[in-house]
Amino acid sequence: MAAAHRIATVFGGSGFLGHYVVKRLADQGYIVRIAVRDTESAKTLRPMGGPGQIVPLYAPLHAEAQAARAIEGAEVVVNLTGILAERRKGDFMRTHAEGAGRIARIAGSSGVRHLVHISAIGANPASPSLYAQSKAAGEAAVRSAFPAAVILRPSIIFGPEDHFFNRFAAMASLFPVIPITGGGVKFQPVYAGDVADAVLASLSPAAQGQTFELGGPDVKSFKELIEFMLNIINRKGWVLDLPPGLASFQALFLERLPGKLLTRDQVKLLQSDNVVSDDAPGLSTLGIIPTPMDMIVPRYLARFRKRS
Repeated sequence: MAAAHRIATVFGGSGFLGHYVVKRLADQGYIVRIAVRDTESAKTLRPMGGPGQIVPLYAPLHAEAQAARAIEGAEVVVNLTGILAERRKGDFMRTHAEGAGRIARIAGSSGVRHLVHISAIGANPASPSLYAQSKAAGEAAVRSAFPAAVILRPSIIFGPEDHFFNRFAAMASLFPVIPITGGGVKFQPVYAGDVADAVLASLSPAAQGQTFELGGPDVKSFKELIEFMLNIINRKGWVLDLPPGLASFQALFLERLPGKLLTRDQVKLLQSDNVVSDDAPGLSTLGIIPTPMDMIVPRYLARFRKRS
């Protein structure tokens, strides 16, 4: 098959991480199908490739026929779909497990050469968090349907469009107190560009069938990450670390508001460290040098910086 006609299908490609993945696939000469529920949201990605190279397609996870159409003829399929909070009970399993399994099953029966599935560090069927349980169920479904799939488990992902540093910086710009929970829980933030590079590196035959845990060079507690952000934007916010019980009570109300600032499931998730396991293959195994936070974060948080 000619290089100009290689096809890659990216489910969830219009999201934060999708921008990076789509750009890298386009740079490698793939025709990139962006399989999404809202095709309008994907049209802004068209300039990342040449005329006709970036193709938004309506293909929600639950729609078998549309998903099959998006995958048909593809050499590479990447599943980036994921949610942090449920709108309706069961959304985690429908998205992370059933949807992931459907993509893997269709990819397996369609002759796809490479399937890359984005999961998360902390995926665990025994976790008290439904999010972590559903991520583990998704991994199992993918492995069952497409044994050669590559599974990538990132820690929290940072970059100019992230929902972590930007969210807390916006909060610090408005309020003197930043309430969190699990302040001592460790994270290993990984740059979105490095995760996208890992997706491309996963197309190597040597990576097939493996699971990689992706973390950056910095390991910091939740509270330390907030203090890192406050130092960048030159603000003196008070970081209030709520005990889990009080945080769960607060989340009972917050999860009913638009945007779901905090949910009870997230409180459960914030009781365990989110770092790369000592024996897990990671970015270095894929030949990628992880990018430090202080090389990227100060640039995009500059708009929140308090002027002296």
